[in-house]
Amino acid sequence: MTQQPDGIHHLAFMAGDIKKHIEFFSQVMGCPLVALFDMHGVPGGLHAFLRMNDHSFFSIVQLPDVDKIPAELGVTHAGSGALPSAAGTLQHLAFRVPDDAGLIAMRDRIRSHGVNVIGPIDHGMCKSIYFAGPDQMTLEVAAPGSPLDPKKWIDPTTLAKAGISAAEAAVYAAPPAYTGPSPLPQPEFDPAKPHMAYPRDVYLKMLKVPDEMITAGASYAEPPVPA
Repeated sequence: MTQQPDGIHHLAFMAGDIKKHIEFFSQVMGCPLVALFDMHGVPGGLHAFLRMNDHSFFSIVQLPDVDKIPAELGVTHAGSGALPSAAGTLQHLAFRVPDDAGLIAMRDRIRSHGVNVIGPIDHGMCKSIYFAGPDQMTLEVAAPGSPLDPKKWIDPTTLAKAGISAAEAAVYAAPPAYTGPSPLPQPEFDPAKPHMAYPRDVYLKMLKVPDEMITAGASYAEPPVPA
């Protein structure tokens, strides 16, 4: 039984103009468009998927009036891999290529579309190139470097800066398996835990609905185009 993620199925970014994003990630990045449909259960929403491989996709969401929300460097966006943004926001995104040759090929492909690219830069664990995407995205492409050996890459000095003790680091490096019952019922609402931003009364009602009813009532399993 899988008890940890084994990869990323999709990363979803908000777009003011979904066509602009589709064109960039298809033509500049080389990811084929494989799905575009009305977002499930979200009136006015559009949802696109571009293929990275058979198991991983790049997703774009367009919702009404998103283009009217201001982007602010240092708040909503970092602007580069070395700058801040608000806690909980994506500071930057790194795509993967298998080797150094693939990294140079991606650098040249991106530059061929008039987009400036910095790098490669060798970080030991990976080699990376850096560039910007639509709506001030901060993007990276990385090729694997030396294996990530925790004994070499977990720095005790940095643990102290992060407020992590040696004992805590040992626990974080070896997450225990879940050995409890399944299925496990929904826990009681705890305001100290992370929660999605639904209206509170709606959210509390949702938490009381059995999983099977949520699955039956909120699923959209059929593709939008009939066979």
